[in-house]
Amino acid sequence: MDFLIEMTGITKVFPGIVANDDVSLHLKKGEVHALLGENGAGKSTLMGILFGLYQAEKGTIKKNSKLVHINGPKDAKKLGIGMVHQHFKLVHNFTVLENIILGAETVKYGVLKQDSSRKKIIELSKKYKLEINPDSLVSDITTGMQQKVEILKMLYRDNEILIFDEPTSVLNPRETEELKRLMKNLAAEGKSILFITHKLDEIKAAADRCTVLRKGKCVGTVDIASTSKEELSEMMVGRKINFSIDKQERQPGETILRVENLTINSKTACGKTLVNDISFEVHSGEIVCIAGIDGNGQQELVHALVGLMNADSGRIFLEGQEITHNGIRSRGFSFIPLERQKCGLVLDYNLAFNFVLQKFHSPQFQNAGLLKFKEIYKYADNLIEKFDIRCGHGSRTIVRSMSGGNQQKAIVAREISRDCRLLVAVQPTSGLDVGACEYIHKQLIAERDKGKGVLLVSFELDEVMEISDRILVIFQGKIVIDVKPKEVNFRELGLFMAGSGKQEAA
Repeated sequence: MDFLIEMTGITKVFPGIVANDDVSLHLKKGEVHALLGENGAGKSTLMGILFGLYQAEKGTIKKNSKLVHINGPKDAKKLGIGMVHQHFKLVHNFTVLENIILGAETVKYGVLKQDSSRKKIIELSKKYKLEINPDSLVSDITTGMQQKVEILKMLYRDNEILIFDEPTSVLNPRETEELKRLMKNLAAEGKSILFITHKLDEIKAAADRCTVLRKGKCVGTVDIASTSKEELSEMMVGRKINFSIDKQERQPGETILRVENLTINSKTACGKTLVNDISFEVHSGEIVCIAGIDGNGQQELVHALVGLMNADSGRIFLEGQEITHNGIRSRGFSFIPLERQKCGLVLDYNLAFNFVLQKFHSPQFQNAGLLKFKEIYKYADNLIEKFDIRCGHGSRTIVRSMSGGNQQKAIVAREISRDCRLLVAVQPTSGLDVGACEYIHKQLIAERDKGKGVLLVSFELDEVMEISDRILVIFQGKIVIDVKPKEVNFRELGLFMAGSGKQEAA
């Protein structure tokens, strides 16, 4: 059989770790091919080699049966290969239009010509239902919209091989469904798609075939139609995964967090209210989930709670003490942010120093202003082992060199290990494989069972329904319903998230 892309015997070594060990992958024309594996299994590295970001020590790459040498992204683009990275490569103070044409500008007599580019971008956005405003600043649009910009960058360049690295990790359910339809439509037009994911439902819904990696080695390639989710998960992690969450009913205790009439107005859009008179409570021994479509005020609400921004009005209480105007350090929250690289980690610090970012001043880790390095590294080594964080040099690993999933596990490990009565977790399983998700869910439930309060913000309906004790649906900055999971089904919850009332949901 002739393949569009043949990657054969690919080996890539980083200091302390073999990322790809004699890996082979074959892509057919017009297929959606999934790449599945645990965090740190080598998926992004393999796609990075195909896109020219890395050079393999061994192995060959062929396109249409002809040997090719991809020495950088420019070579990949000449071969018709495009990539949407897990962490978007956008210039935030450029417009959407400027980001899409960056590196492929039309210039005449030394003058940048944008009219034809604008026309082509608008036509592409309409054709593929990727509606965007070309003149919006990237810094002002949602994460889901930013991904549309990345996809349009590939389509604008007429790429025939499209690589998606964890494309749905930052999307809400509606956006995820739209992306799956888009991939199917692009494949039907003859484009070939490689997409990295940990989500087995997505693979079953969108992919034709799947190649599974485990610890840098290729376990095999299977046809999706004849392979079950259970078989895929076992290939990925080497053991059976329990997809049902064992959670006992608990009676909530005293109030940990109380929010009263919180309001936040937009600083850029005059007259727009982002969080509109929100009030709610989180008690000890319960997991409260804020569910909603991205862009309905979740980010602003969370940032006000943890002290990253000020509310225009309203009050916040932690265990009866008002903290509305307290500094970030004195809030007393554990916080897992949505954007791990921007808000959760210092990428050029090593893993040990990232683990003690909020605790380095404590007597455990310093004495008279001098850091206790032995204690810091001992503490880090314990977290690495407990949370199964894959890193080439242990606690001395520079965080920037780690996979996105293992960066996320590092944040989760750090925040869960802090001695705080309230854990605020935004998309805590983003980019994690099913084995890691299973573990994190158990950890969140364990925190609840210790008597802590957990405030979860999630776009994953399965996660919302399975681990929450109470669900608050947010729409256009307002809490529209406060309900227990057993009192609502997936369809009703989705309708509330879209702004429909109980009558329509019924």
